[in-house]
Amino acid sequence: MPRLISLFLATTLTLIIPLAARADGGFYPIMADDGEIIANHRVPAALESQIEKLPGVIVVGNLHGKVTLNEFYDVNCPYCRQASTDIDTLLRAYRELRLALVPYPVLGIPSILGTRVELAVIRLSSAQTFYKFHRMLDVARGVVDGNRALSAAEAVGLDRAKVLEVANENVLGDIMTRHARLGDALGLRATPGFVIKGVAINGYPGPKALAKLIESVLNCGAVICEGSH
Repeated sequence: MPRLISLFLATTLTLIIPLAARADGGFYPIMADDGEIIANHRVPAALESQIEKLPGVIVVGNLHGKVTLNEFYDVNCPYCRQASTDIDTLLRAYRELRLALVPYPVLGIPSILGTRVELAVIRLSSAQTFYKFHRMLDVARGVVDGNRALSAAEAVGLDRAKVLEVANENVLGDIMTRHARLGDALGLRATPGFVIKGVAINGYPGPKALAKLIESVLNCGAVICEGSH
């Protein structure tokens, strides 16, 4: 796959966010599965509402569900891959869950090239096909780059040449930059980064912690229900 992106954009995306999840405290005492408090903070509703307005964001699960989990992820983030399998299980367990997937390539050139293909697949296919493609990349081993993503696109039935044509469009660089800027505005400092019901979470808290957040939102409309601190 030809080099599709300028060094300037690559540097912008890779330096905008330090990607090690920090063990600092949070606005809420949200416990990760390892017993540590996962870094979290409140975000304005107006800012959270901008996530699904971004181009290149796709929603899967129950499109009319009561709980929205926004995930900012990088195709080469090992924690994102782990979370992907767990979240797939949660989508089946919680029928009111909708998942907004935000491609967030912050781990270097291979991720940026892979994300260009992701954005092309989003444009050229249905949400169901994209999710199948997304999961295919997540369960694979090794580095995901443009060529590997193109092979996955072919595997879900898309024309490789057409995907490559769309992936080469300059506008996709602008889309990735918009994703990076909103993630930065939301205070996401780790991948995966989650936003749910006005709270941003830096890093992966684990499947049990995510399930507890989903249940809280279902029960009381907040990530922490009154009296459960």
